[in-house]
Amino acid sequence: MPEKDGIKYNVENIVASASLDVDIDLFSLALTVDNVEYEPEQFPGAILKIDEPKSSLLVFKNGKLICTGNKDEKQIREAIRRTVEILKEAQPHLKLPDPDKVPFRIENIVASASLDVTVDLYSLAATLDNVEYEPEQFPGAIIRVKNPKATVLLFKNGELICAGVRKEDEIVEAIKAVRDLIQDFVQRR
Repeated sequence: MPEKDGIKYNVENIVASASLDVDIDLFSLALTVDNVEYEPEQFPGAILKIDEPKSSLLVFKNGKLICTGNKDEKQIREAIRRTVEILKEAQPHLKLPDPDKVPFRIENIVASASLDVTVDLYSLAATLDNVEYEPEQFPGAIIRVKNPKATVLLFKNGELICAGVRKEDEIVEAIKAVRDLIQDFVQRR
């Protein structure tokens, strides 16, 4: 569990995108590779599942990839490398890039943490504009953090889920912003 500035958190998932700059025959891919699902009537991309690292990749006809299920950049790099190798084997005519040099961009990081406090979510939502809390629909408050731009789901027990950031440093900043925001609404455990 990483810790920075007294904040401990776990990265639960990173979503990244990449482009292979080739046209891929998704129908043929689904026929030749066991771990590929492709139902074009329901979704325009194929879903490729990789065991090591455990990842799911959306593969689109235009060569775009969306990679999910990883917890760090090393796993993302390996998942993309494996995807390129699978594509080379399934469709050898494709002019694919070097599997170790495909650039990717982190689109979203999801992390969890605990503030080790009990929070009065009713008072928090009644007092602050950037907080939504409807316990009949969802047991946590939704806090929209402006800087860094993030969405934090905060539960009464102080557990939280942070999403929408693109860098790990932003996780810490978003959690600090929430911790500061809720100080008047907490009870120490």
